[in-house]
Amino acid sequence: MKKAEIVESIDIEIPFQDLDPMGVAWHGNYFRYFEAGRAALLRKIDYDYPQMRASNFMWPIVDTRVKYIAPLEYAQQVRVTAGIMEWENRLRIDYELHDIETGKRLCRAHTIQCAVCVESGELQFVCPPALTDRIRAQLAHQAS
Repeated sequence: MKKAEIVESIDIEIPFQDLDPMGVAWHGNYFRYFEAGRAALLRKIDYDYPQMRASNFMWPIVDTRVKYIAPLEYAQQVRVTAGIMEWENRLRIDYELHDIETGKRLCRAHTIQCAVCVESGELQFVCPPALTDRIRAQLAHQAS
């Protein structure tokens, strides 16, 4: 992963129900793995979904990009790493999936989210302090 300012990883096992008829994880299920990594990352900065709701902002995904490198197979142990790459005007999170046993990179992706005020429905062109203050606090903590 490029140099992310804040990073978090989680480990998952690919479940049987995520497989397609070819016996590999269906491509749409990767977004669930990204979501699990994103949720862990947001918990790290204390801005998980309950805190988002309380801050009066929604963060819809407005863009995404996925590069599938190698298939995921049943019971494969995978590390999902999520990192904050941009956070001043929009929230860009990069993801990498690696096989835990071999270290082989299996997938690269990113999502872009923008803040939307819950009350007005207006898109925010600058990330609100509800996010930026938490990121700055985490960066200060990491630096100490």
